[in-house]
Amino acid sequence: MSDRSQLQREVNEAYSIQVRAATKGAAQAGAFGVGVVTFAHYGWPLFRRQTLPFKAFLVSGFTMAGLVIGADSALLTHEAERRRSEHAIRREARIDLARRGLIGTETEIAKWRAERTRQLEEQANTNPS
Repeated sequence: MSDRSQLQREVNEAYSIQVRAATKGAAQAGAFGVGVVTFAHYGWPLFRRQTLPFKAFLVSGFTMAGLVIGADSALLTHEAERRRSEHAIRREARIDLARRGLIGTETEIAKWRAERTRQLEEQANTNPS
């Protein structure tokens, strides 16, 4: 798999994670906003006199906040997990290269990664379980 297609696959994966989390966050915060506005409408006479567009504005504010916060937190979590896995792979590459007597430069790590990918593909082809 080329680097460009791998990058595109990772971007699409991050996007789908972000969309799912944004939808969930918007639904949860929107429901909370409807609850708050309903409670305020029945519990506070001053709020009851407010117009329907203002109440809808408050609910949409809750919904947008939930959408943004949900998407952002999910993307930050995903990026942190990607960094951890990338760090583990790079550490493994540096250790393996050091055992061979090579310095773990970016070029050597890229070669090691390509070799490792090829070996894993060969293993998968010879052991179809």
